[in-house]
Amino acid sequence: MELIEKNFIFGIRPIIEAVKAGKTIDKLFIQRGLHNDLFAELWKLVRLRRINYKHVPLEKINRLTKKNHQGVFAFISPIEFHKIEDMIPQIFERGGTPLIIILDRITDVRNFGAIARTCECVGVDTILIPEQNSAAINADAVKTSAGALHKIPICRTWNLKLSIQFLKDSGIQIIGCTEKTQSNIYEADFKKPTAIILGSEEDGVSAEFLKMCDLKTKIPMIGKISSLNVSVATGVISYEALRQRN
Repeated sequence: MELIEKNFIFGIRPIIEAVKAGKTIDKLFIQRGLHNDLFAELWKLVRLRRINYKHVPLEKINRLTKKNHQGVFAFISPIEFHKIEDMIPQIFERGGTPLIIILDRITDVRNFGAIARTCECVGVDTILIPEQNSAAINADAVKTSAGALHKIPICRTWNLKLSIQFLKDSGIQIIGCTEKTQSNIYEADFKKPTAIILGSEEDGVSAEFLKMCDLKTKIPMIGKISSLNVSVATGVISYEALRQRN
């Protein structure tokens, strides 16, 4: 039971030691119904450090490794995560006008990597993602981002709704990129402090987050296909923000 290929680890004691050593756990899979004294020590750390975990069937972990995993398997993140509550004051203090991308349920690793690459090129200050229902930030994501994930801060939150409200309370306008509106991106004012929400490929931005938006806007389409890949959509709207700001 040892660290394998530097991006995942299994076994209760190795994961405990990895957490204590300061490793950032991206996702932790725990066998359903797992109970013993050693696991109780790990569980205490999971709750204390607020590690992103998921209870899964034994078969799921067996597919990840055939070695003695003791019912736990963790992916170690190649990057450090930040808190949005710390990031926003820093941006304002250095005289910046925040431009933030919020990703709602973007689970495809390559899409996420491509989005990070675009955001770094455009000068986005940070990408905000939820702990759950978000792409794993692994070697594939870093590769697809062309290294951008080592350059642009990624903020993770346990409660995306509360984090969006924090942004609103901080004087940042929330713009939802959605087909469910008549307003297009060229009518929006991106020169203001702005956070742009982009949603999943399946059903777009969640209804509860759309209700929180100060403005809903869409990318004009004249073809027969009704939507763009989310990484392409991110590029279109973020470059409109850059055009306005320059």
